[in-house]
Order: sequence, then structure tokens, then C-alpha cells
Amino acid sequence: MRMIDVGDKASTRRVAVASGLVRMSPETLRLVEEGRIEKGDVLATARLAAILGAKRTPEIVPLCHPIALTKVEPELWIDRDAGAVRVRVLAETVDRTGVEMEALTAVSAACLTVYDMCKSVEAAIEIDAVRLDSKSGGKSGDWRR
Repeated sequence: MRMIDVGDKASTRRVAVASGLVRMSPETLRLVEEGRIEKGDVLATARLAAILGAKRTPEIVPLCHPIALTKVEPELWIDRDAGAVRVRVLAETVDRTGVEMEALTAVSAACLTVYDMCKSVEAAIEIDAVRLDSKSGGKSGDWRR
């Protein structure tokens, strides 16, 4: 294993968007929506966790380069039809390597925070569909799911 040498790469604007969801019962979802989870505001706390997760990615993913994040923009919303809290994170940098791992780590941290805050109400919560939706910048160019 080795960390890839990015020393000769040019710094360019790079953007990645990742998403995921946390499935739960309609009753638990209603408690989240109404702000009645004992630990506090689930969506606000998960947004903060997403930002922190993006910033800490190189400490969690062993071969990931530390990069200078210029933006981490988490969105969380309740999707009653899916029975879930949906998470979407846009991460941006001007650096020599991509920002996909930061976006994915941010989504994962947000999903885990939703799970943690709701687990006392429901044991059957599921984290699902964490994935990269798009990326741009760098020599490989743009990609969209």
C-alpha cells in the first residue's frame, strides 16, 4: 500500500456530491421532524457532523491526502415517502487531488449521527445507499451517476 504522489499535479477546482439515507419507522421520523428526539435537533446535529467528518477524512481513511476544503455544504431533509432522512453533501476544494472521499465521509458521519440520536427510540434503523453522485475537476474530468 502507498499514498499516491500528487506533487506534480496542478491545483484545480474540484467538486464532489455524495448522498445517503437513514431509513426508520414513520413514528421515529415524526419525532425527528417534530424535534422530539431526546438528544436534541437531529438534522442540525447531523449537518455539523457532516462538516466535521469532511474535515477529518484523512484521519479516518488511511491513504487519503489532507486537502484544503473550500466548502462543505450538507443538506438533510425528511422524505416521508421513503421513510427516511435523506442526506446530500457537496464538498469543494482547490487542490491537487479529488474531494470525493470528503463528500462520502461527510455523508457517512451525518447518517451515523442520525442513527446515534434515534437509536434509543428504534433499533431497526438502517443506513442505506451511501454513494458518490457526481464529481468534477482533475484530469479524469466530470462524472455523474
